[in-house]
Parts: sequence; structure tokens; C-alpha cells
Amino acid sequence: MAESVRLAELQLDQAQAEEQAMAALSDEQDYQMPSLADSMIEQGRALLGTRYRMGGSSAKTGFDCSGFVGFLYKQEMGIQLPRSSRELIKVDAPKVARAELEPGDVLFFNNRGRGQVSHVGIFIGDDQFIHSSSSRSGGVRIDSLEDRYWKASYMLAKRILPEGPQPFAEQSLSSEN
Repeated sequence: MAESVRLAELQLDQAQAEEQAMAALSDEQDYQMPSLADSMIEQGRALLGTRYRMGGSSAKTGFDCSGFVGFLYKQEMGIQLPRSSRELIKVDAPKVARAELEPGDVLFFNNRGRGQVSHVGIFIGDDQFIHSSSSRSGGVRIDSLEDRYWKASYMLAKRILPEGPQPFAEQSLSSEN
């Protein structure tokens, strides 16, 4: 008898949970479509710790910085980017002020002090970015834009992702001449 009462309670709890889930999906609440950057950032996070390899562009063998950015844009967005950071910075895409950064924006850094781009990463929100750093730094990792090193070497950002939902069509973005 006690077992049948417990079973009835469990069924009631399950029915209440289903009712609450349905209420959460009601027309009274606006549905928020995930941003285009969400899946790309999720995939990037899944690659944390992947080793650094100069010239690398695969999860299996490792990434350099532009190889990592290009891999995520190609795999998650169907967008083929130029292979090097020097070509990537020339892509015809809107520049974004630091205060206006959104997840998915591509960040460019001059970390060699020569005035040219030498590193790229992807902004993930909360003043953080994901990138493939040097082999001694652990490869794919997340860093803060507020870190003294990255703050000093930050150059600019570009918004390569299209605004709003778009039908999937593989694209190739070439650099401007």
C-alpha cells in the first residue's frame, strides 16, 4: 500500500513538472533565439587544451591562432576565412569598438611590438576571449582582455558574423586589397 502511495506521488510530481515545463513554453514568454556565436563558442570551449602547433588548423594535430579561428568559423558557421592573421585583418567586415564587442567578434593583437597584427582570438563575452596561444601557454585557452599583456597588445576587433539569423550557405571571405 505504501508503495502504491509513493508511486502516485511520483506520478503527481512528474505531471506537475511537465505542466511547469509547458507553462515555460507558453506564448506569454518571448522565445530567445540563440545567437549565431553560441555554437561556435561552445565548440571552442570543447577544444580547450588542444595543443598549439605553428601552421596548425585541426583539432587532431593542433592549432595556431588563425587556424583555430578559421576552424571554428568554417565548422560552425560555414565561413571560410583567410589563413593568416595578416590576411584575416584585411577581411571586409565592420570594425567594432572595444566597448561594443559581442560574442563571436574576431580580436586582433600586436603582441610582437612591431605595429602589425600577430595574433587573433574570438571574443566570448565578459571581457574574455578564446584563442590558441603558444605551446608553453597550453594551446587553446581563455584569457581576459583586462590582462595587462592582452590589454597592451589589443589592436581592434571585427564583426565577421552576419547580423541576425541567416540561412546556411557556405561562404568564403577574402581579404580586401
